[in-house]
Amino acid sequence: MSSILLLTSSPRSESLSTSIAVELADKLKAQNPGSVVVRRDLAANPLPHIDDLFTAAIRKPPEARTAQEAVAVKTSDELVNELLAADSIVIGTGLINFNIYSSLKTWIDNVARAGLTFKYTESGPVGLATGKKVYVVLASGGVYSQGPAAGMNHAVPYLKSVLGFLGITDIETIYVEGLAFGPEAAEKAIGAAKSRVEELALAA
Repeated sequence: MSSILLLTSSPRSESLSTSIAVELADKLKAQNPGSVVVRRDLAANPLPHIDDLFTAAIRKPPEARTAQEAVAVKTSDELVNELLAADSIVIGTGLINFNIYSSLKTWIDNVARAGLTFKYTESGPVGLATGKKVYVVLASGGVYSQGPAAGMNHAVPYLKSVLGFLGITDIETIYVEGLAFGPEAAEKAIGAAKSRVEELALAA
């Protein structure tokens, strides 16, 4: 059974990054009826930020952790297992201050675990979360996929860098952009994103 991990991070109730990410996950599932969608709404159910207790716990084997350390790392272990089990990952985020939402960054901090999702070798780090396809749905008021503001889009380069570090390099980006340029521009952007979703789902 294949698994689709759906991560949404926008706190907005009418978020386009969320609705289009959900639509894509549903279409991917429809293409493979035996698949399951594992949903993490990172805004509605924010994850704990890492702290001293967490960083101490992940440096020890599970059997050497104290009861407090075991609790501190429990959610992270669950997130790592979800990531490793996923065949496809759909990430929905808005562009906030030129990068991803902090809720999504916290998920990354929880799943980037030495020995689990990557390892260090004599020739450098090696990602362990390989063989996955990632779809990033990025919504923004301006246009950041190209043009003069493209250099301010730190979200996509960051996600590609950190996911690549974990061994995930097959990444598609669906832009929902120019939403602040009036109703007509927003309607066009949404239509283009939905068409891209349809195209990617059929190709999956």
